[in-house]
Amino acid sequence: MSSPAVVVRVTHRYAASPERVFDAWITPAQASRFLFRTRTGNVMQCEIQPEVGGGFTVIDRRPAAEGDESVFDVVHMGKYLEIDRPRRLVFEFSVLTFGNESPTRVTVEVNPLGPQASELVLSHDMGSSEHARLLEETSRKGWVSMLSSIERELFPRRIGVQL
Repeated sequence: MSSPAVVVRVTHRYAASPERVFDAWITPAQASRFLFRTRTGNVMQCEIQPEVGGGFTVIDRRPAAEGDESVFDVVHMGKYLEIDRPRRLVFEFSVLTFGNESPTRVTVEVNPLGPQASELVLSHDMGSSEHARLLEETSRKGWVSMLSSIERELFPRRIGVQL
C-alpha cells in the first residue's frame, strides 16, 4: 500500500482585490519582490511567461551560511498547467538546486471577500515520497513566509491615504 501524498495547505488574507493578488504571481516586477525570495537572498532573475504551457524561472542567490561571504543560486522553475485569472493558478514546480528535480504541483486559489479584500489558498502536493515528508514543515514555513511577503511588499497598509 502506498503512502498518502504530502499536501501543504496555507492561507492568507489581503486588503486587495483578487485581480491585484493574482496578477502579483504572474507579473515579473511584482513576483520578483516575493516569489521564492528569502530574508538573506537576492532574486537575480525572474522570468515569467504567463500562459498555459509557459512557465517561470526564479533564481535566488543566497549566502552559503550566516555571515559567510560565499553564495549559491537556488533555481525555482515552474510550468503553468492552468491559468484562470483572477481565481486559479496551477503549476508544476521544481527546485533544481537541491536535487528536487521531479516536479510537484502547486494550486493557488484567490477568493473574493469584498471589493478590496481577498483570501489566497495555496495547496502544494509534494507527492508521497520520504523526501516529501522530510520537507513538509520547511515547505509550509516557506509558503507562509512568502504569502506574508506579498502583503508587506505589494499591499502595505497606508494610514490616511485613499486609494
